[in-house]
Amino acid sequence: MNKIPLSKNTILGKIDEIQRDLLKLNNMKALPLAEFKSGENFAIAEHYLRRALEALFETGAHILSRIPGQRASGYKEIALLLGETGIMPENFAKETLVKMAGYRNRLVHFYSEINKDEMYEIIQNKLDDFNVFNEHLKILLSSLDKFNLTIE
Repeated sequence: MNKIPLSKNTILGKIDEIQRDLLKLNNMKALPLAEFKSGENFAIAEHYLRRALEALFETGAHILSRIPGQRASGYKEIALLLGETGIMPENFAKETLVKMAGYRNRLVHFYSEINKDEMYEIIQNKLDDFNVFNEHLKILLSSLDKFNLTIE
């Protein structure tokens, strides 16, 4: 059976997307809560957080689609399979990525329930989770044989 290689351009493009979105979100960290809540700051933060989450899970789906039997039907399943396959540390996948998947779903489907205080809290305290994800992607790219993967 022929292995379908990972697309280096896809993965690096998604890492770049996450980094660009994080740059915008990190710039908002310096805002006091009152300023974050005023004007369009909340809407801007919501936009960039959703984009970063989408890029993260699209990357996970791309990787899993190259591993026989590991196709996921939803974002939480992507998170869990990334842990089960060892692509991400299992605790990080179960505890962090699953929560990120749930929050992505809230941003897309229950956006009216998202409040400014929780978004501000995420920007202040949770953005490093994206960096952890990206670091493990880099580890994956340097050890493809361990996962029986190839790249083009």
